[in-house]
Amino acid sequence: MVLIAVLWMVAALSIIVTGLTRSVREESRMMSRARQSVEALGLGDAAIQMVLQGMSSRPVQKGRMEEVAIAYRGVPISVQVMPLNGLIDINAAAMPLLTRLYSVAGGLPAEAAEVLAQATVTARERKDSRGSAVRFEAGEDLLQVPGVDYGLYARLSGLITADLRGSGKVNPMAAPSEVLTVLAGGDAAVAMRIAADRHAGLEGIDTTALDASVIDSAIVRRFRVQARVPLLDGTWLRVSRTVDLTPRARNGVPWHTFSSSHSFEPVGHKNN
Repeated sequence: MVLIAVLWMVAALSIIVTGLTRSVREESRMMSRARQSVEALGLGDAAIQMVLQGMSSRPVQKGRMEEVAIAYRGVPISVQVMPLNGLIDINAAAMPLLTRLYSVAGGLPAEAAEVLAQATVTARERKDSRGSAVRFEAGEDLLQVPGVDYGLYARLSGLITADLRGSGKVNPMAAPSEVLTVLAGGDAAVAMRIAADRHAGLEGIDTTALDASVIDSAIVRRFRVQARVPLLDGTWLRVSRTVDLTPRARNGVPWHTFSSSHSFEPVGHKNN
């Protein structure tokens, strides 16, 4: 009986030690990931600041999406610069464009997409106490529109903006491939061709397959700047900043950041 009791105690202690070892390893792994994340966030911010410095010195901004390769402290970082009119402005987009957004990118039937587009226009045209139209302050405000659930919003979140005061049309030279697919009425092949030609730096890209009534090549001063920072485990940290390159007269700052976020990308995910 004593021997059996001793064996039980040894087995119990082994289980406890194994559990503690796993717990310590897991905590160490989490601490290492947290440290990597903080360092990567700093690297991403630094790369974005370097790109913005170069942009602020340009007399005229480019009206197309571009990729900039930055090496900071020995880490290769890819920075994507996208004029905000490459996204669909939920505060100004016309009914046909919103309908196509909900249908092509949201996956809704044509009739349901049109009803939801009308609900979106109604929501943004509500009047406040001063009689001014109530604008969407952020893309997340789309969830306030009756009929927009989180699943639908998740499918649209990377394609929309509420931070641009423009014509409501989209610049195809600045648009990610998902937005190009919307402009092409769901024809992904057309979107991929335009994106590939743009990435190759070609001029005079054929956009005749897109709906001419919803496209515009206007130059804007607001951009979404994203840095992809590699992590040791093969994943990526995407650091995103939405900026306005209009200098502020009060303090002389050459740009203003009014939105920021960061997220992790799994292995094999491609930057748009």
